[in-house]
Amino acid sequence: MSGHFRRLVLVLAALFVALAAPAFASAQDLRIAMKAAVDSADPHQLFTPNRNVQQHVFEPLIFQDEHLKPLPGLAESWRLIDPTTWEFKLRQNVKFHDGTPFTARDVEFSIKRAQAITGVRTYRHYLKDIVGFDIVDDHTLRIRTSQPSALLISNLSTLGMVSAKLVEGAPAEGFNTGALSIGTGPYRWVRFVPNQEIVLERNENYWGGVEPWAKVTIRFIGNDSARVAALLSNEVDVIDAVPGSLFARVKDSASARLVADTSIFMLYMTLDRFRDVSPFVRAADGKPLAKNPLKDTRVLEAMSRGVNRQALADRVMDGGAEPAGQFAPPGFAGHDPSLKPLPYEPQKAKQILADAGWPRGFELTLHCLNDRFSGDIQTCQAIGSMLTAIGVRSKVEGLPSATFFRRANSGGPNGEPEFSAAMSIFGSSSGDPIQSLVTLVETVDAAKGHGGNNRGRYSNPEVDRLTELSQQTLDDAAREKLVWEATRIAMAENGVFPIYFLKSSWGVSRKLTLLPRGDQYTLATRIRPAQ
Repeated sequence: MSGHFRRLVLVLAALFVALAAPAFASAQDLRIAMKAAVDSADPHQLFTPNRNVQQHVFEPLIFQDEHLKPLPGLAESWRLIDPTTWEFKLRQNVKFHDGTPFTARDVEFSIKRAQAITGVRTYRHYLKDIVGFDIVDDHTLRIRTSQPSALLISNLSTLGMVSAKLVEGAPAEGFNTGALSIGTGPYRWVRFVPNQEIVLERNENYWGGVEPWAKVTIRFIGNDSARVAALLSNEVDVIDAVPGSLFARVKDSASARLVADTSIFMLYMTLDRFRDVSPFVRAADGKPLAKNPLKDTRVLEAMSRGVNRQALADRVMDGGAEPAGQFAPPGFAGHDPSLKPLPYEPQKAKQILADAGWPRGFELTLHCLNDRFSGDIQTCQAIGSMLTAIGVRSKVEGLPSATFFRRANSGGPNGEPEFSAAMSIFGSSSGDPIQSLVTLVETVDAAKGHGGNNRGRYSNPEVDRLTELSQQTLDDAAREKLVWEATRIAMAENGVFPIYFLKSSWGVSRKLTLLPRGDQYTLATRIRPAQ
């Protein structure tokens, strides 16, 4: 081989390596586009989109499978010492990203911090039973509860662990700046621009083994068509919340495929049943009313029978939802096969309204989310039309999440819920149906963490009794029966109106595989290169 030819071979080889290197690097980069934006990096501020991303960095004691059943996480095992004491054995050799060892002290600090945070979006109701801690050694912790707490294990799957050494006494703003964003998870925070973008990088010393993705970039694209277009043009590798109307576009693509499954998230309506005069209810002629028709259970039944849930799921959501008549979807804990959605019976609904003293109906403003999930405002508008058809002439007002939740929970003049009728979604972060009872229909008691989203102020002492008893019942079968009984009462009295369960849906590059979860989370740890 001549010297000139040898030099040419070496140059070509070097050029090949140079060209191949970026391709190899990009193969380790994962690009995700999500509909709902993350607005905080603090792992103890409860908000589903935030927690989705935070779990990459801040891990809980208890992990969950695809049906949200408990799995060992930072706690390798747990056992009941007595009816009010649980012992946890922590995983050995786990370190925070800064090299600090993870110990029982961090668990105690994380739980106490989450218990102390006040406001709308907190974990306090998940942790309300916890009253004390006993640190046996660095990797053995006992948690004492005020009563037998059947939900403790599920509830601890919701809360990310932080470093006591780093976070104690530090201002919470440090999470958003990155100064406090140090967890034990498979990824580290690199950059966080609230409501725009998050960049994570691989934790090379992760206790669970190194992930295939060196870098994960998460963008927030609220527009559904734009998000799908980004996937099909190869700007991103994975998108969430594909609306039913765009299922076919993803399915028919040569470069992407659709992954869909049932989720725990329920769209529901709450109605003002606590004020004598409701602020967004008026007479049929538009004049003020001297009484609130929503306090009459017959009116509530009429409105529920006036909603065509199947049409909403099939047509408005284009198959991206399934009708709901209870808190838990089929296949998940707490689902009662005997409970069906109320049938769509508009003529019967009109008659019930007339019998209740409202033959001409009344006017109502329905407040809804317009940026939380695909089809939210369209569903609200369709429900408004259905209610109008039975005589409840409905004006629809869509609001962004930040505005909606503030006003829906405490926007009234005395800090009470502002709206007369509100449409929202709820899914238990722990996967346990008792949380739906506690949050949506248990009598409001802020000190106890009851009724956090009970915006209509529904109250039934028997539902409260069954809900509390179910939380203290350690036998799974007995607890399930109590949940069913409480749910049946709340549904019969229209404590809330379940509308439909959202389906989880992702668009995924054909070069990848994605394992879905019932909480709709898009986790890099469940995305892998296709074999």
